[in-house]
Amino acid sequence: MSFKAVRVDKADKAVVARFVEMDEADLMEGDVTIRVTHSTVNYKDGLVLGGRPGIVNRFPMVAGVDLAGIVETSSAAAFKPGDEVFINGFGLGQSHFGGYAQKARVPAKWLMKVPAGLTRAQTMAIGTAGYTAALAVLALERARLTPKRGPVLVTGAAGGVGSVAIALLAAAGWRVIAATGRTAEADYLRGLGAAEIIDRNELSAPGRPLGKERWAGAIDSVGSTTLVNALAQTSYRGAVAACGLAQGPDLPGTVMPFILRGVSLLGIDSVNCPMPRRRLAWERLATRLDLAKLEKMTSTIKFDQLFRAGADILAGKVRGRLVVEID
Repeated sequence: MSFKAVRVDKADKAVVARFVEMDEADLMEGDVTIRVTHSTVNYKDGLVLGGRPGIVNRFPMVAGVDLAGIVETSSAAAFKPGDEVFINGFGLGQSHFGGYAQKARVPAKWLMKVPAGLTRAQTMAIGTAGYTAALAVLALERARLTPKRGPVLVTGAAGGVGSVAIALLAAAGWRVIAATGRTAEADYLRGLGAAEIIDRNELSAPGRPLGKERWAGAIDSVGSTTLVNALAQTSYRGAVAACGLAQGPDLPGTVMPFILRGVSLLGIDSVNCPMPRRRLAWERLATRLDLAKLEKMTSTIKFDQLFRAGADILAGKVRGRLVVEID
């Protein structure tokens, strides 16, 4: 039976993504075949849909780094037909056919069952962005930071990672400082739990190697100069969790925050994160994320609106999270 998918092909030096019809015989190897019902749009997805090179590492490829759906067939004992499941990362949409298709076949070891209390659509409203935010919050806690130490900064605050991070941090009792370039979103960010809004321009231009201590920790999805300034203004023995590069992949700073204040830079890898840590992140999301806030930060689009959404997320026009109805 044929199904609709977004396939990425390489043409000369260009990368081209487009809707195509595929057959189940085209699917890659795996233990479990899934009828995909929902996916989402992350910044990485926007890059692929926009034809940016460097994300997909084998061709042809079905795009989409997240998926949720219903098991149709399974040769793995852990899953049976009818189970509601989802995947974040593991090379989905990069080295293994991803979520922008009505069918998927994947290794069972990548799959998780939809947590109690969440729907398939809600797991995609959270998606890789929200799951990454949860990993970052857990990393700050492993660094022994608590709300008593002072406020926490969230950069890229109106985006997917930022929105979920604010909601989780506020629920844990943190005073959250939200940095955004979209001042019109101030009420939205306060509604998620931000106590203070600052303009991203305070952080996006080169600053002093070591600035005033303003926050105990930070979650940064922007990278480059913004990350450098976040580090430079983190208080003694604080920590910054880095999980993105919207401004750039460079780190044009000094070692001063590390050797003079003992600040820690915590790298967050969501793609190949071990399953035990994934489960901890999703347990936090399922039990601590306010679903009313999740609903406020989520918009839903149809499958055929995907390319417009990809362009919007690269242009910084997407607030919060986007769910894609695949089925």
